[in-house]
Amino acid sequence: MNTLLALLSIQGFAWPWLFAALPLPLLVYALVPARRNAGAALRVPWSDRVQRIAAAGDGATRVQGFRWLAFLAWCLLCFAAARPQQLGPAVAPPQAGRDLMLAVDLSASMGEEDMQLGGRMVDRLTAAKAVLSDFLDRRAGDRVGLIVFGERAFALTPLTLDRDSVRDQLGDSVVGLAGRATAIGDAIALATKRLQPKERAQLSSKQHVLILLTDGVNTAGMLDPEKAAGIARDSGVRIHTIAFGGNGSVSVFGFQLPMGGDDVDEAGLQRIAALTGGRFFRARDTDDLAGIYAEIDKLEPVQRQGRAVRPKIERYPLPLAVALMLGLLALVVGRRR
Repeated sequence: MNTLLALLSIQGFAWPWLFAALPLPLLVYALVPARRNAGAALRVPWSDRVQRIAAAGDGATRVQGFRWLAFLAWCLLCFAAARPQQLGPAVAPPQAGRDLMLAVDLSASMGEEDMQLGGRMVDRLTAAKAVLSDFLDRRAGDRVGLIVFGERAFALTPLTLDRDSVRDQLGDSVVGLAGRATAIGDAIALATKRLQPKERAQLSSKQHVLILLTDGVNTAGMLDPEKAAGIARDSGVRIHTIAFGGNGSVSVFGFQLPMGGDDVDEAGLQRIAALTGGRFFRARDTDDLAGIYAEIDKLEPVQRQGRAVRPKIERYPLPLAVALMLGLLALVVGRRR
């Protein structure tokens, strides 16, 4: 009974075009001529009388009943083939992970070869790429995006679950691609814009994270970094800042010579992180940087509900079963005829 009531409350068909086959038996009956015998197999003087008696009996009634049963079975078969469907109750599947944006500095100073990787000296950007690639491998379930900045900020990859795309875009980035200066404020503003959720009521602020890596101070851009950080805080974005770079030394013929100072704005990056509820990290070599990303990687993904969906329930089994029963009944009636 419940199945019948559910069938009567169907809300659509997956293949409604199959209803076009409904008049097919009527077209065949109307267009294809009936088969007629060329003559009687046995002619006797009283054959005409026998035919009149047979026509007056219930044979025609049985033939009509057979035809209507077969046609009704065909209609139900077309109904089942069109796949009647009913929308089930709304279900909100759980989802894990967070929206995470990476902002990587591509200014001229990232080309300084003061980092050691695999027993050889490399520039800062190459070292950052190696560590970030390993970091991306462990962020399954997060939507990750990539922003690069120098004199201006550019979004290379929108938020996506395809971490390979983010890794490829990062690998193709080169020093000076976005200019040789450093626009930290513009990078924060662009990341905040990209991290804006479409449905704010369903998402908590802790699920939107910006990891900002830079080796310098803000020397370009339209926005002050702390003002941009205030906008990020109001938008529910938490910023972790990483000051990356050596101790102001330069490599000459394989020897590290001190240059007398370090131009990373640690105090400014600390204020940005504190303002948004994030953390500040200082990385002077690749080991420090790997440890920082390993610590960030320990952030627990926050459970959240995805967009509610209503699954489609197939309701074709009942009309298909009835069609098969009527077809068998029509076949039995036809054989008895």
